[in-house]
Amino acid sequence: MQKRYRLSRSRDFDTVYRHGRSVSTRFLTLHWFTREDDSEQEPRLGVAVPKAAGSAVVRNRLKRQLREAWRERLDTIPAGQDYVIVARPGLAESVEARGAHWLRERIDEVLGKAAA
Repeated sequence: MQKRYRLSRSRDFDTVYRHGRSVSTRFLTLHWFTREDDSEQEPRLGVAVPKAAGSAVVRNRLKRQLREAWRERLDTIPAGQDYVIVARPGLAESVEARGAHWLRERIDEVLGKAAA
């Protein structure tokens, strides 16, 4: 995923957490915040995987998989918003057992809840 589509500063994460909205599913929590500076900019994503998810290898693999699944959906995601996906315990094992297609379905599920 290109850098312009990512949240990287902790200040940006804090803004999304404090001023945004959120929805949760069994395996993911999605936080989002509408930027007021320019609504035509690309949506940006931040990924948070807590240490409870596993070792550093497991967490980094899960982050890569989440970013890739998100990148495939960029054309359907509203512009001008910042998003943070937080992985919940059990996600890494479930992705390992069920595959990347299952992860994409979980992202669609949480995006659907956010749109409702």
